[in-house]
Amino acid sequence: MSDSRIETVRLGTDGPEVGIQGLGCMGMSFAYGPTDNDEARATLERALELGVTLYDTADVYGNGENEKFIAPFVQAHRDEIVLATKFSLGIDPADPSKRAIRNDRAYMRQCVEGSLKRLGVDTIDLYYMHRRDVSVPIEETAGAMAELVAEGKVRYLGLSEVTSEELRAAHAVHPITAVQSEWSLFSRDIERRVVPAAAQLGVGLVPYSPLGRGFLTGAFVDAAQDLDASDFRRQQPRFTGDNATANAALLAPVRKIAEGREATLGQVALAWVQQQAAAHGLAAASIPGTRKRSRVEENTAATRLILTESEMELLDPIADQVAGGRYADMAFTSAGRE
Repeated sequence: MSDSRIETVRLGTDGPEVGIQGLGCMGMSFAYGPTDNDEARATLERALELGVTLYDTADVYGNGENEKFIAPFVQAHRDEIVLATKFSLGIDPADPSKRAIRNDRAYMRQCVEGSLKRLGVDTIDLYYMHRRDVSVPIEETAGAMAELVAEGKVRYLGLSEVTSEELRAAHAVHPITAVQSEWSLFSRDIERRVVPAAAQLGVGLVPYSPLGRGFLTGAFVDAAQDLDASDFRRQQPRFTGDNATANAALLAPVRKIAEGREATLGQVALAWVQQQAAAHGLAAASIPGTRKRSRVEENTAATRLILTESEMELLDPIADQVAGGRYADMAFTSAGRE
């Protein structure tokens, strides 16, 4: 596997320059079953060696445990990386299907102080509103977040799973550097309105789950049968039962291209996201999650895979055929409000 460092991209008109692929850290201590902590720590270091500089976490991942987990790495490489974390979302430990969302100023301030303490830093590079609390005007939340920038607690602002109108309204209050939303061969709803708005405003895109939470790699077929009982993916409709069976069949063109290119399914999926963003005139850095060095090597190598026009056309129909939603309750996403 090549040790070539990946290219860089600037998120937002005046935002940070980062590796064209980032690293989603959630699974290192949350949602995807048991973790080998030593291998996960080694993965953080290996990613940096390969030019990955955007590291993504959130206060809700393991109720702060994910921030604590990556804190030693963050502190050791503070000037080399761009640290992203989020606020606004809470999950009931007794029932992961229950979520609480708050966007008010008081809660945000409580959250940012907690994240700064757990991460052991003075400033968060990119701070996201994780989910939208529709009871609080987006302008109010953006204004409160802007105060954190003025105070030096945060450098850049981001929004996750927002609509195009919400993005425009927030951006009018304070420049938004990046929008983080799910974007993959299986999930393309943001292309209708959010992507054009981001391109027009000069806002960067940070696609999460570009590998369809591992499904697009062929790592599992039915989450209920193949994954650990604690794995979050067992709750997602498209990954279990008849939906999973139908969706597994959709990987045939991905597999065909991968075989012809001597690549993996995951590399084809990641290359597609990168090229799709470029086709829309967007600066983007996807954040595939992994806790294995071999996977981060595989993923970063995908940044050098250029799909042909005919290959992109072969992959284009997949999303429209996917069975099941991203979540059981799609109101939890921007797609539920557009």
